[in-house]
Amino acid sequence: MKAAYIERTGPPKNIVYGDLPTPEPAADQVLVKVSAVAVNPVDTYIRSGMIEFDLPFPFVVGCDLAGTVEAVGAEVKRFKSGDRVWGSNQGLLGRQGTFAEYAAVDECWLYPTPEDVTDQQAAAIALVAITAHLGTFRDAKLNMGETLFVNGGTGGVGSCVIQMAKATGARAIATAGSTEKVKACRELGAAAAINYKTSNMDDALRRWAPDGIDVWYETQREHDLELVVEHLAPGGRLILMAGRDSCPPFPIGKFYVKDCKIFGFAMFNSPPEEQRKCAAEINRWMARGKLQPRIDRVMGLAEAAAAHRLQEENTLEKAGTLSGKIVLEVG
Repeated sequence: MKAAYIERTGPPKNIVYGDLPTPEPAADQVLVKVSAVAVNPVDTYIRSGMIEFDLPFPFVVGCDLAGTVEAVGAEVKRFKSGDRVWGSNQGLLGRQGTFAEYAAVDECWLYPTPEDVTDQQAAAIALVAITAHLGTFRDAKLNMGETLFVNGGTGGVGSCVIQMAKATGARAIATAGSTEKVKACRELGAAAAINYKTSNMDDALRRWAPDGIDVWYETQREHDLELVVEHLAPGGRLILMAGRDSCPPFPIGKFYVKDCKIFGFAMFNSPPEEQRKCAAEINRWMARGKLQPRIDRVMGLAEAAAAHRLQEENTLEKAGTLSGKIVLEVG
């Protein structure tokens, strides 16, 4: 089978597009004929060695996938040959990744694809929607009528957070870095969108959330916690899920006297049963047209190295040339 893989960690050019043996599914695994995959920042961190995992070389890169069940192991109960499925959490913790024509995936990490959802859409929304759901509902417990702020509203996670807030009956405020991206945030359902490059954030937040923010969902790698705490409402909740090297000052006094809470999490630490609950609601929203991924561009699997380079330029170098997910077609 064709696959995008590495023999050692390092820069994007280390990704090889070539042939590997088609995997055989274990008893509790599903062999998926992959149709589409998506690129995530964490994929580039693992490939580069920024996040150190014990990788099984040759290591197929990638977390997300969507496709059709080719075969199932003897102990698989939920799927059969021909079923359309999507999933994430691959390429982590010793598991092989998804950037290949076939992937052997533990049954617990797969979910049925709704009938009217394309494989490109399902792959693009996988990791980012589960991440958005875990932070917004498991941890922050966002309620109808509350105000949510998401820093980075057109990114993969941020765009899902906006749509989930709207579907819940909450009011979403978002940031973006251009006039076009501000417009996109509003189209996703944000009640207000702030251009952080041209606006004073403190003034803008006082204008749009005079009573404070109930849930602040931080998707960026750099943090201004003094700004965050200043604008959290009493009982406010802060979600942190990015920025491994970030060490900003933190105004403890202002934080605790408001009875606020911080939740930090990495999606891949969440067990299968938690992620399956997220996937069930994600599927309901996708089937009803209430949740859709922002796909910036579609490339081919053979372009995996270029896709990783583009993702890094935007995640680490703030190039600003992406507005949504990179999806790769397989086959």
